[in-house]
Amino acid sequence: MSSDLEVSALAINVTIPQALRWTDTRRGEAFTLTTLNVRLLPDGHLAVKAYGRPVGGGRGAYVSFSVPDRPELAALVAEAASHAGGLWAAHRGLG
Repeated sequence: MSSDLEVSALAINVTIPQALRWTDTRRGEAFTLTTLNVRLLPDGHLAVKAYGRPVGGGRGAYVSFSVPDRPELAALVAEAASHAGGLWAAHRGLG
């Protein structure tokens, strides 16, 4: 494998369990956050944003929200990243 191989992004989407979901407001509209997008940064740290649907229904805009600093959410992100790492390591190639 070439030593100059560059991987620009590793990202996973994680469904937020019902008990951990929260509501936040953007542009006057309330959203229930249901999904986390977790990215592995080049320095090995993780970055995370939350996405969801308007409380009032409909599709709404694809708007990102910050994830609250809560231990149970940090644990969910860490567990998901470790699980995804294992899945990547065990890949079976194309096809």
